[in-house]
Amino acid sequence: MSTAPDPRPRDPKPALFFDDPLDQQSSDDTDRGWGERPSGDSAADLKRFLDEKPPHHI
Repeated sequence: MSTAPDPRPRDPKPALFFDDPLDQQSSDDTDRGWGERPSGDSAADLKRFLDEKPPHHI
């Protein structure tokens, strides 16, 4: 059998980046995901407050 070169193109190797990773903003550096809730009506907020209030705050 002859070993002919594969005519299909090969996937290029991933490029190496030597950038400083600390120069890039991470998801922890943003305010997204830190407990904010979608805005709702004030009645639902009051109900949640009263439901989650500790017993010593009655």
